[in-house]
Amino acid sequence: MRFTSWSSLAVGLLAAMTSAAPYNYESSVEDRQAGTGRMVFAHFMMGIIANRQSSADYDSDMKRAKAAGIDAFALNVGTDDYTEKQLDFAYESAAKNDMKVFISFDFNWFAPASSAAQVGGLIKKYASKPAQLKVDNKIFVSSFNGDGLDVAAMRSAAGTDLYFAPNFHPGQTPDAKAVEAGFNWIAWPNNGENRAPQPGKNITVKAGDEAYSKWLAGKDYLAPVSPWFFTHYGQEVSYSKNWVFPGDLLWYNRWNEILELGPRFIEIITWNDYGESHYIGNLASPHSDDGNSKWVNDMPHNGWLDMAIPYIAAYKAGQKSPASFIKEDKLIYWYRPTLKSLDCTATDTTVDGRPNGYETFEDSVFVVALLKEDGKVTATSGSNTKSFDAKAGASAWKVDMAVGKQSFKLGRGGKEVISAISLRDVSDKCPCGIYNYNAFVGTVPAGPSDSLGPEGFTGFNKGLKVQCEAKPSLSSGSAPKPTSA
Repeated sequence: MRFTSWSSLAVGLLAAMTSAAPYNYESSVEDRQAGTGRMVFAHFMMGIIANRQSSADYDSDMKRAKAAGIDAFALNVGTDDYTEKQLDFAYESAAKNDMKVFISFDFNWFAPASSAAQVGGLIKKYASKPAQLKVDNKIFVSSFNGDGLDVAAMRSAAGTDLYFAPNFHPGQTPDAKAVEAGFNWIAWPNNGENRAPQPGKNITVKAGDEAYSKWLAGKDYLAPVSPWFFTHYGQEVSYSKNWVFPGDLLWYNRWNEILELGPRFIEIITWNDYGESHYIGNLASPHSDDGNSKWVNDMPHNGWLDMAIPYIAAYKAGQKSPASFIKEDKLIYWYRPTLKSLDCTATDTTVDGRPNGYETFEDSVFVVALLKEDGKVTATSGSNTKSFDAKAGASAWKVDMAVGKQSFKLGRGGKEVISAISLRDVSDKCPCGIYNYNAFVGTVPAGPSDSLGPEGFTGFNKGLKVQCEAKPSLSSGSAPKPTSA
């Protein structure tokens, strides 16, 4: 979860600059640690996995990420009493699975003005672990926020050479002299004040790239990539928050921007932040429930990871298109479970009902075609059907969303090649009584099933105003429905 103001980030975000020069691609993560090759990270939230019992609980995450081309997990940590136990497990699992990890200090919990020794001490403890990511033969460390940190004192406490790539901000830290690289968290169009764009206030993600690159003045840039943002915590918890940033085709468009920009590093936001709906990892990945299950149950995002695979390969190879890395025909589709006009205020769990910024979403079903050859893509949403002539490579399409079943197919030469009917319909009923602006993501051919485990449901019914079963239900082809109002 993120609690921060972005008002100062508007400063300088519209500054112009040229894209970074491309880097050489090297085949192994070891080569890229020591040289100038491009690397891909995924932000991993440690604050929701206190229930993990051993390093084996991390193995599936490590294997899936590695298979997709992700080089390292950025382990986001706060000051919880279980932090070091879970870091031990994560570092052990990464070593077993030939992955790398590094610590990303969350300065919502560490106080920048007084935590340099504490942060440095934790770096020192894990610096010699086999799975620790190194860049330019230095220990790689990052953060979320952290402006005002005494970087020199942190380095002294760590007692080793650091490659520090924090999420400092051009509007808060005057220059980048204390860092090796800079990480930009703002992966969504916004108004500069931590909310969705408004008329006259629309800061694009690309504008953030330009501002950071100008601030870094030739130092390495860690660029963000994210598919979505929706959070909907109500008064049943102390961390209530209820807003969206524009999603729609963000995931597809941002990957194409990354191929053009060519930064040395990119970070996917996130692997497992279910509460903000920008996860690309499994629902089944072991985690506890802070209340997010109300909008996460039956909403897999694995297709977004599938879509990223050829883009990751193209990015590392310095290519501008993923076309040569597409190994099989695949369609990836996503949509919200209801139209944004549906009124759920009477039964919603939040005071303000619809999330702030909801109007920036389109009522559309989105389809990305990853094709080896040209083909005809057909998408049906309820009573609406559209067909598209899609070229070989990657292309994006959309159809107006309508209540009912959602189906997708690819044809060539008048013959059907692949097809699927989504397990989740677009509904005219409020799912479990709430506004759910998360995305359902599917693929054609369909991927394996993915469901929350029992511990992922512990906060499900808290705050609900309708009776709704706390269990996965997509195997039956339908989403959960309220049994009474």
